[in-house]
Amino acid sequence: MTRIILNDHPTWARLPKKKGKTIVLLHGGLSSSTSLLRTLGPGLSKRFQLAAFDRRGHGRTADTDQPFSYETMADEAIAFLEMLNRPVYLLGHSDGANVALAVAMRRVDLVKRLVVVGGNFHHEGLNEMAHFTPDSPGFAEFATQYATRSPDGIEHAKDVVLKSLELVTTQPTWTQVDLARITVPVLVMSGDDDVAKLSHTVALYEALGNAQLAVVPGTSHSVLKERTKESVHLITHFLLGLEIPRTKYPLRRSANNIEL
Repeated sequence: MTRIILNDHPTWARLPKKKGKTIVLLHGGLSSSTSLLRTLGPGLSKRFQLAAFDRRGHGRTADTDQPFSYETMADEAIAFLEMLNRPVYLLGHSDGANVALAVAMRRVDLVKRLVVVGGNFHHEGLNEMAHFTPDSPGFAEFATQYATRSPDGIEHAKDVVLKSLELVTTQPTWTQVDLARITVPVLVMSGDDDVAKLSHTVALYEALGNAQLAVVPGTSHSVLKERTKESVHLITHFLLGLEIPRTKYPLRRSANNIEL
């Protein structure tokens, strides 16, 4: 664990220990890299080198006075990938999944394959739900936990929650045409009771030219914690498998498939 400078801002990061197949983990909103490193990390580290960083205003990285935006978050991620100076697998959960999509649309040259878990390409694709605000019952607990890591302290928790609320209710606004710019293989993964509508998740999958879809039954937006072993298996199989799967009765992939 170390601190690096990303776009002139001190940033907490975990860098890969060795060369080899590397996965960069992009955490969700109001979270930190610790969440993914503790859940997926033990399983994925058996086959891959792991790298991660806490975005501005998250985890152990201080905030700025700027609003949150997926494009700015993508700027951070692109700077991190350029610093690693190696082709990587990119795995994002929730807001991190949206950041991963933004990176792949802008700099597909930096990404070998992409895993997006619980992501959405338009804010209107989310299910109706009660938003988390400073007036929510769990805010005091969140603020206390936030302060255990954040250099900004407990008093900044309210600002981060409000900035996150503005983000998820107004962004992203991408289209399926935008998503078509992503040419690398993508695993679109979600719980069957996730924050994004299933129809929206399917639309994301169908917009991508070389994608696979995994909807894990009996899970929510916390699919990676609820079914960790299954998630690690699905992700590993996707990352190390054929770029275009060989199936017995190909339809969607028929133009580029060889029947078993």
